[in-house]
Amino acid sequence: MSGLEYRQITDAELASALAGLPGWVVSDGALTKLFEFSSYKDGIVFGAAVGWEADKLNHHPDIHVGYGKVRVSTSTHDTGGLTPYDLELARRVEKLA
Repeated sequence: MSGLEYRQITDAELASALAGLPGWVVSDGALTKLFEFSSYKDGIVFGAAVGWEADKLNHHPDIHVGYGKVRVSTSTHDTGGLTPYDLELARRVEKLA
């Protein structure tokens, strides 16, 4: 986790990171992606895996589970924006998907 710090990222850092995070967008100040699954159970399992990975990073996203869909949204409430932790969490979530 070298290089992770709680500082707001620049627009250039965000643009660069989004190029490697397909489907992730900034919505209402949070880095967000909707994942789709063939069943509710698969979505629940994915949501639990995201929670587990987030806890290891000690950076906790909002996870909304619906039928066959899971929306993951992350922002750093302490700084009021996006930080390197949000980008790292999105990268880790992508590896789970």
